[in-house]
Amino acid sequence: MYLQRIRNKGIRLGTLFDRAARRHPTTTVTLDHDLDLAPDAGRVLTLARLADLVDDFASRLWSAGVRPGDHVVVHKGDNFDISLLAVVAARIGAIPVLLSPKLDGATVTELLRRVGDPYLVTDRAKLDTELPAEVFELSRAVLLASGEHAGATALASLAGCPRVPAQAMPPEHPTLVTHTSGTTGIPKLAVHTGHTFQARYRPQATVVKTILAKDEVVAVHVSFVHSRMFTAMPISVLQGHPLLVLRDDEPEAVAELFGRTPPGFIEAHPNTFLRWEVLADHPARPLAGVKYFSSTFDAIHPRTVHRMLQASRRRRPRFAQAYGQSEVGPIAARTYAPKDGATFDGRCVGVPFPGMTGVRVVSRDGRRPTRENPGFIEVRSDGRIVTYLGEQARWEKQVNDGWWRMGDVGYRTRRGCLHLLDREVDEIPGVASTLELEDRLFTRLPELVEVIIVHGPDGTAQPVVCTRDDRPLDHAAWAEAVADLPLSTVPVQWRLGDLPQTATTKIKRLELARLIKAGAGGLGSDEQRESAA
Repeated sequence: MYLQRIRNKGIRLGTLFDRAARRHPTTTVTLDHDLDLAPDAGRVLTLARLADLVDDFASRLWSAGVRPGDHVVVHKGDNFDISLLAVVAARIGAIPVLLSPKLDGATVTELLRRVGDPYLVTDRAKLDTELPAEVFELSRAVLLASGEHAGATALASLAGCPRVPAQAMPPEHPTLVTHTSGTTGIPKLAVHTGHTFQARYRPQATVVKTILAKDEVVAVHVSFVHSRMFTAMPISVLQGHPLLVLRDDEPEAVAELFGRTPPGFIEAHPNTFLRWEVLADHPARPLAGVKYFSSTFDAIHPRTVHRMLQASRRRRPRFAQAYGQSEVGPIAARTYAPKDGATFDGRCVGVPFPGMTGVRVVSRDGRRPTRENPGFIEVRSDGRIVTYLGEQARWEKQVNDGWWRMGDVGYRTRRGCLHLLDREVDEIPGVASTLELEDRLFTRLPELVEVIIVHGPDGTAQPVVCTRDDRPLDHAAWAEAVADLPLSTVPVQWRLGDLPQTATTKIKRLELARLIKAGAGGLGSDEQRESAA
């Protein structure tokens, strides 16, 4: 049984803040930065104020010529107003297409071409330094969220235009387009509808309502262009939780902000939680009030989960990990308690959501999938996207009689627990699971802030490590840690900030392997030799 059998009116993204403001007009959204769209609005905004801002800027888009069914590409500096612009466009029936600020100009140009004659909302900085002049030819009009630029229309110049009513669109209409991580090439454009988002939202909203009191602050550090923002944000504002939206994950800044507005629930990327491990020992105890931690983007390491839970002073805190994908939403989940320690099996990603998702593991050789012989993970979900924009044939290749190929390999236990071992493209001969090896290394070497195992130039497993404060790796400790592991190659040390990353801070493993093959090294060859000495 799937959610399509339950009445589904669609998520109605465009009127999100109107409905939230009617229920909880004085509930606040607190930011750690100023909005580019409205720099004078301040950093603490009520839901009523945000509803008015959305209405205002939706009317400005309408004044600029945007109409229902038009695509509005948003590619600008990193800011919460990216997510707000998605709501703004949806309010007048347009289809927002969100492109990460981290994408390079050539990639943005290709995606604009794929969308086909969209409106482009960007800013002066992007046009001055990153985007080629070709974007003007590929766009019906270029609109500026901030600044001025020849040939573009500043949204600020449209202030005071007549307000227009919200446009009601059917639930099967596209409501948002996000892009995939791009870890294996040019990102794909995933098309979501009101139906598919509501199918993802409903079960998650039910869980949060059950476990979280209304006055608990929800803190979110999620890519503003990611589909997860558009389930996390509605859950918070519609249930009346004060929302804390972070752009910056720098530990000291976060400690200060959490000290002023202590969250009871945190949603963040795995690598963000990894960076926040240092907050567990912070004298201000910024994580002490957290009851629930949640992460849905990528594999998270047991050490990090344990550090977060140990930092909480709440009674029976929990860490929830969900396994999913932008194309299908969350598929399986499990929770952790402090008693689970730091050595649990991180490859177990839980069980499917009852009544929402189905999971199967398809054999690659006719034998039953096991840890030693993993199969292809396939899922069914009413939250699945309806197509890849401009690449329908590519979407169809991943669908088999309603089952969606995740691109991951793993197996299920006899009790139904799903174990994720690797991405198909990341498998290395002789290594059962690169992710499992990384989990073990994190637990054994506390000084590591990242470890990635990729294909080395000779085809063997090549470890890439980053240490706290870029201190030289202790090679004696490394040798002891890998003594019983299938790793014989000397690790390469990089600075964390130099690793190629996606919008959700996933490491682009194939790109990293290519860079290493080309001789690149994050700390430089001289420093590398010194750290190995």
